[in-house]
Amino acid sequence: MSFILSEVQNGVMTLTLNRPERLNSFNDEMHRQLAETLAQAERDETIRCLLITGAGRAFCAGQDLNDRNVDPTGTAPDLGASVENFYNPLVRRLAKLPKPVIAAVNGVAAGAGATLALGCDIAIAARSANFVMSFSRLGLVPDCGGTWFLPRLAGRARATGLALLGDKLSAEQAERWGMIWQAVDDEALTDTARGLAAHFASQPTFGLGLVKQALLASETNTLDAQLDLERDYQRLAGRSEDYREGVAAFLAKRSPTFRGK
Repeated sequence: MSFILSEVQNGVMTLTLNRPERLNSFNDEMHRQLAETLAQAERDETIRCLLITGAGRAFCAGQDLNDRNVDPTGTAPDLGASVENFYNPLVRRLAKLPKPVIAAVNGVAAGAGATLALGCDIAIAARSANFVMSFSRLGLVPDCGGTWFLPRLAGRARATGLALLGDKLSAEQAERWGMIWQAVDDEALTDTARGLAAHFASQPTFGLGLVKQALLASETNTLDAQLDLERDYQRLAGRSEDYREGVAAFLAKRSPTFRGK
C-alpha cells in the first residue's frame, strides 16, 4: 500500500500521511516510504516547498502500537532502535531540508505526530485539531524531537505540564502559546496551507534555506558565534542569483521572478 501520497505542482510537494484507518500512525513501512519521498524533495530542485498533512480525520497519531505487538511475558522491545532508525533521521532531515516545510494539521496530532508537526518550519492547524503529548500515558519519553521543541516553543513550565500530564491541547491554545503559526477554521485549512506553500514556492529558496539553518544554530550558539554565522551566510546569500534578481526588480520597480538559486 501507499502509506505516503505525494504530488508535486507548481514547485510545491504535498505529502499526505495515508493510513487513515489507523489515524495515520507510523509503522516501519510507512517510515520507509516517507524517507523515500523526502529524498525526492531533497534532490529535486524544482520542489521549493514541502507541505505535510494527513488523510482522513487525523494528522498523525504517532507510533502504531499494534505494529509493536508488545508481549508482557516476553523480551522487552528496544524502542531506542526505532527512534534511532526512523524518528531521529526524520527530524534531522526536515530540519536540514533547505526549503520551507509546512504542516497542515487537519485533526489529532498525538505522540510523535504532535512533535512531527511542531518540528516543521510553520504549522497551521484546523480549529478542531488538537495536540497530545501522549508519551507519558505509556511511561515513555517524548521523542521525535519532543523534549527539544516543546520548551523552546511553549516555555519550560508549559512544556513540563504538557509532557507529564499528556492532556489534549486545542489548536487555538497552541496558537496562543506560540507553538503553531496559526489556527484556522476547518474549511479554510487546505486553502490557507496551499496559499502559503505557493507563496514560498515563488520566493528566494536558497535564502530561505539559510534562514532555517541560522535560526536552528541560534539555539546553541553564543552571540559572537551567531554574528559570525550571519556574516558567512550573508556572504553566500549575496552571491545567489535570487539576490541579484531581487535588487534588479526593486530598482526597476517590478515584481521579482525568483528561481530559488
